[in-house]
Amino acid sequence: MAKLSARNQLEGTIKKITKGAVNAEVIIELPGGIEITSIITNQSVDRLGLKEGGKAFAVIKATNVMIGTEM
Repeated sequence: MAKLSARNQLEGTIKKITKGAVNAEVIIELPGGIEITSIITNQSVDRLGLKEGGKAFAVIKATNVMIGTEM
């Protein structure tokens, strides 16, 4: 895993990459079947060499997380 200041690094397998005109949707499946979806540039997909079935990790860096319920 990369050395980053972010503590939330979730390793998984790239399940699907859907490229658009500029950005791509990347779905990473974590152990246990949970999926994380991220939108990144096509250039980043190419630069990182991302491929379906390959290993990658999602890095989550946030100062807050909002939680809601239905009213």
